[in-house]
Amino acid sequence: MGEKLTKKDIEKIEEEIRHRKLVLRKDLIAAVKEARSHGDLSENFEYYAAKREKNINESRIRYLDKMLRFSEVVEDESGMDEAGLNKLVELYFENDEEEMTVKLVTPIRGASLDGRISIESPLGKALIGKKAGDRVKVVISDKVLYYVQIKSVVLDDEDDEIRKF
Repeated sequence: MGEKLTKKDIEKIEEEIRHRKLVLRKDLIAAVKEARSHGDLSENFEYYAAKREKNINESRIRYLDKMLRFSEVVEDESGMDEAGLNKLVELYFENDEEEMTVKLVTPIRGASLDGRISIESPLGKALIGKKAGDRVKVVISDKVLYYVQIKSVVLDDEDDEIRKF
């Protein structure tokens, strides 16, 4: 089983692959040819830099193609008032006495420092299907857990970036 992706994630990945194949690939091949024409390759930094950029692009294309082949399509099956994919969840962390708003997203869009929490993370798993007012136990390991209270749940359709690896 591969990455869990929404239909929107798949569309964005396919768009990136098309751009990399049809636009970037041509530009990078041209840059390699141009740098090669400058003469002695043993001391031609421009050639090695252009070749490296071309290889990075090809590697990213292969990575994204493989991700699409082995991905699992997921959809939000939560109710309007329940925590689920692409929902903003306002939380109160009891131990820290702090509030925070997080967005539940697919793993590929996760970025905890930006408040985008993967549905595969311990917090994400604990929140799925819960409603405003619920007290949720988040289990990190056998010895570590904490509690959060859900203050509110709101749908957020804003488009998030897919992480680059």
